[in-house]
Amino acid sequence: MQKPIVIVGSINLDLVVAADRIPQVGETIIGNTFNTFYGGKGANQAVAAAKLGYPVSMVGNVGSDPFGTQLRNGLKDAGVDTAYVNTVEGPSGVALITTGSGGENSIVVVPGANGCLTPKLLEKAETILERAGFLLAQLEIPLETVEYLAQFAERHDIPLMLDPAPARELPRALLRRLTWITPNETETQELLRIKLENGDQGSCEAAEHLLDCGVKNVLLKLGSRGCLIAERNSAKERIPAFSVDAVDTTAAGDAFNAGFAVGLMRGSTVTRSAVFASAVAAISVTRPGAQPSMPTGYEVECFLKERL
Repeated sequence: MQKPIVIVGSINLDLVVAADRIPQVGETIIGNTFNTFYGGKGANQAVAAAKLGYPVSMVGNVGSDPFGTQLRNGLKDAGVDTAYVNTVEGPSGVALITTGSGGENSIVVVPGANGCLTPKLLEKAETILERAGFLLAQLEIPLETVEYLAQFAERHDIPLMLDPAPARELPRALLRRLTWITPNETETQELLRIKLENGDQGSCEAAEHLLDCGVKNVLLKLGSRGCLIAERNSAKERIPAFSVDAVDTTAAGDAFNAGFAVGLMRGSTVTRSAVFASAVAAISVTRPGAQPSMPTGYEVECFLKERL
């Protein structure tokens, strides 16, 4: 029996405006479309893994508002186990997203119920956490909860992958407990308080810095340049991105993380898992929205057959 991927993280409603470009500070522009999508980094990763055909459970919070019921049902409809999704008093999390014509985006997240996902609630979810084959987390929930999860993962010898977004500095004690950390370039600069320069050389140096901080393995997401894998005591490897016409890059990183975890859980090598994850992310950016953009396992299989 497959051990599930268990995702501890945020569940949001995304309010998405599409415009020709993202406005500058103080500027008002006319948008083209407005849509609402189910989102939140945690929920996005859960839906992505479920649509790839892998068993996944979600640990998180929704609010007592009408959005909460919609968000829970959206997860269920995608095949995610929601037994440990709590309803807490108050509003659900929301993200205000503006996308430009090139697929670029600007995002403001209001945590709402996600800010109430405390270590005490994780204690109530220990049954499913102990059964996990892989744990995934992000930073749209309280840091103390992520730290509690990292201690739990270490105690039970369960691999933990952290997507350090939104970007912030992290305690060394947390970094040392991570099996994988998967920052993009902006997040890497915030984590290390450095400016990334010199292309691949700068990325390699940044990955080395993160390994020096105690993380066991690093995967830097480099956007159109692909990703860089840095495992302790192994040569670094860059996996190129697939070239596609981007419509909306929202949740591309979440698609990648889910694909990478699914690949590893199915027994693929790190390299093959990264290629698989790149394909999942590439398909996702060709469609609008966060969770609606996530591909099925069959779609990824067909995509890889065409491209490799």
